[in-house]
Amino acid sequence: MMELIGYIGSICLALCAIPQAWLSYKQGHSQGISIYFLLMWTLGELFTLVYVIPMLNAPLILNYSGNVLFLAVIWKYKLLPKKSVETKLN
Repeated sequence: MMELIGYIGSICLALCAIPQAWLSYKQGHSQGISIYFLLMWTLGELFTLVYVIPMLNAPLILNYSGNVLFLAVIWKYKLLPKKSVETKLN
């Protein structure tokens, strides 16, 4: 039962970045998000992922690797916004 709870919680946490990643994709930018927030979130996810991999804790590995994947999308549009958006923002 506890493992099921762990999986449910990890799936929820892994999926919580999807709305922002989707919005960044649709808008072509992630300009409203602080780069410092993204940096701390990304470092937290990466360091914790490295920490849990040796434990072979599947729910936590799913959580952190899922967030890293969606963070990559958000970072892409933060650092490389679509050209049409870039000109509107300047």
